[in-house]
Amino acid sequence: MHSEILKPMVALVAWTLVMLLWMLVTRLPAMRASGVDLNTLVGTKAADADGRLPSKVQWKAHNHNHLMEQPTLFYAVCTVIALSGTGNGVNAWIAWAYVALRVAHSVWQATINKVSVRFALFLGASLALVALTLHAAMAVFS
Repeated sequence: MHSEILKPMVALVAWTLVMLLWMLVTRLPAMRASGVDLNTLVGTKAADADGRLPSKVQWKAHNHNHLMEQPTLFYAVCTVIALSGTGNGVNAWIAWAYVALRVAHSVWQATINKVSVRFALFLGASLALVALTLHAAMAVFS
């Protein structure tokens, strides 16, 4: 028997890989079109591409980076919840809400990228993460 909260964790990992693929299939052709030769790049960082590649291409890369940031806390708190035996029911539903909001955030940022909407999606996901953290604390400190 496994904890239901593991499912949204795996789903977010899978989504992150989808964003990685989306980034690669848009960014590599854009790099070629702008004359960037991967074989000659030395010591650059992702942000260096912001001035050379179209913004709409970079939005996917920016989002992929975002999926390496706050979601690390999601994975950690969900692991605590799963290990504490409280990963079913409401915690699983909150975790799914977090994943849905992060996927919506990704799609929005990668396509339209109006910041006010993107921020609202981020805020909603952050509130779900706060709820999960409180539930994890209640499980391990009680």
